[in-house]
Amino acid sequence: MIEPEVDYATRSSRSQWAKVTDLLCPEGVDIVLDCLCGEECNRGYSLLKAMGKYILYGSSNVVTGETKSFFSVAKSWWQVDKISPIKLFDENKSLSGFNLRHLLYQQNGAPYVKGIMDSVFALWKDGKIKPVVDSTWALEDVPEAMQKMHDRKNIGKIVLDPSLEPKPKPATPAKGKAKGDKNDDKKKDEEKKEDDKKDEEGETPATDSAAENKEGEGSS
Repeated sequence: MIEPEVDYATRSSRSQWAKVTDLLCPEGVDIVLDCLCGEECNRGYSLLKAMGKYILYGSSNVVTGETKSFFSVAKSWWQVDKISPIKLFDENKSLSGFNLRHLLYQQNGAPYVKGIMDSVFALWKDGKIKPVVDSTWALEDVPEAMQKMHDRKNIGKIVLDPSLEPKPKPATPAKGKAKGDKNDDKKKDEEKKEDDKKDEEGETPATDSAAENKEGEGSS
């Protein structure tokens, strides 16, 4: 059995995938659910056995990442095998796609989705399925949770719980105060240099001169 805690999709090479498939499913697998796209399509399709189904429901390899350029996207699409209907016919395999957003908002599929969700929640309530949860976060910690998901460091779902208290943030020094202290130190250094310069030139600092004048007035 493959443990859910292991990220086989991103940490396994093509040869490792072949070894696992040959060991567990020597005839191939019944279904492949692909949320990556790109070159992963070729590998996933090759794992299918006769009458197997390949379902593409995401394209994170193509659209994820702030630095994705037009050329990197084009390269990802180019790496996808062009599978002809005749090939599907000859190999007795099925290829399909699922886009939830389009189904809900462009294809009037809300009633269908609701029925499926009701069935899924019924299975969950009966304990027949158990979701894999990576971590649970307070609403105030959404930026950190989103960053973890963006970095692909989660294995399982990231859950938001409004009843949770936010995680304590590390204390940061006040920038204004630190800057003020730095300016004060700089000013003191400049005053000290000025006094040292006067001593070298034989001048009496203003404070000492005032004290001498006061003593002279007292003696007279």
